[in-house]
Amino acid sequence: MMVAYNSLGMDYNDSTELPYQLLREYCESIASTYIKMVKAQPSGRAKTWIEKGFKSRASHVQALGEAIAASVSSDADVAINACNAKQLNKWLQSNTLLRKMTDAVFVHLYGVQGHDAHSHSHVHVAHPEPTLIPLPQGLEAMPDYPAFIDLSHIVWLNNHIPAKHQNRWRFLFSSHIHGESFSTMTGRIQSEGASLLIIEDNAGYIFGGYAPVSWTLGPNFVGNEDSFLFTLAPKMRVYPASNYNNHFQYMNHHTKTLPNGLLMGGQFNFGAIWVNGDPFGEGSSAESCSTYRGYKRLSKEPNFRIKSLEVWAVGEKPMFKKESVLGSSEKSCSTYRGYKRLSKEPNFRIKSLEVWAVGEKPMFKKESMRSMLSSRSSVLETRQSDRSFLALCGKNTKRSEGFRATEPPK
Repeated sequence: MMVAYNSLGMDYNDSTELPYQLLREYCESIASTYIKMVKAQPSGRAKTWIEKGFKSRASHVQALGEAIAASVSSDADVAINACNAKQLNKWLQSNTLLRKMTDAVFVHLYGVQGHDAHSHSHVHVAHPEPTLIPLPQGLEAMPDYPAFIDLSHIVWLNNHIPAKHQNRWRFLFSSHIHGESFSTMTGRIQSEGASLLIIEDNAGYIFGGYAPVSWTLGPNFVGNEDSFLFTLAPKMRVYPASNYNNHFQYMNHHTKTLPNGLLMGGQFNFGAIWVNGDPFGEGSSAESCSTYRGYKRLSKEPNFRIKSLEVWAVGEKPMFKKESVLGSSEKSCSTYRGYKRLSKEPNFRIKSLEVWAVGEKPMFKKESMRSMLSSRSSVLETRQSDRSFLALCGKNTKRSEGFRATEPPK
């Protein structure tokens, strides 16, 4: 709080209101300094992105600062003139992006991070690797990647996805590289875990959605409340799930009774993001969508032509089917008396697994019958009463074949 006020040339007290314009300029300055700082590093993650064509345009850096400042209001698109100390304190505690960038900037400029509580001296630390920038994977063999987002967008998006996915982005699909093919796209993005869908329309608007679970072809919606929609240009905004319905992810192809395409949010024909399967390259964004809170149309026009589309998986690739070594143990179970959860956590990773058979191997079906036939004795010979009955029938009770059919005499 005091740093923010002092940086703007104001004295902090509970009654002082901070003009919004000053707050916005402060956020834009922090964002600009942070991007310049990571670009200037001779090595690191930012350099990897830059070498592949991901720039940092001044307008996008400014938009990043504006988006951070706008979040001080409950509605980022409603202009405010000033904010009081209570609003600012609540905002600073919840805005992790500003805090991370500010910490990185101060460490880079002054080589200090906080104070030692006992010596009251500055704690000198090494310049940290920018944790807001993920490690790109999958672009190594592409010397000329057609990037249409930049570092500011990457920082904004990476801050909003779950922390467990922030370390790595895995390139899956680009309409410029793999062609405008819905079949190709669906084949490349299925079973890859959480992902970011990013679209640029023919008017230059950039928007998309975060899919928290793997994309799959089918008639049902998948996903969960971690899903969100976003815009990157002309403004950076995020629309979280409203929990009103579960229409987070839908993808289908080659069906006659259901729409063929990709949908995030809303209903069929009224989706927040709809990418047509055939012909590929056309899309739409509805005026309203109850699936996401505070939603506003993402594209410039309700119906648009896709200029660029790409999909990035985030985090490590999950394992499925034969690859999977995951398990779970419920907290309660009525099947077993006195049951308590067996593992330390409800969901766990299997370190070792083995199965032992006990006792003699049983005989079943064909194996059991084969054994009985090989003994050339009747199943009726096991009891005395059966043996007597066979004797009356003229059968040899020592080596009887029971009632097996015999060939008629010639």
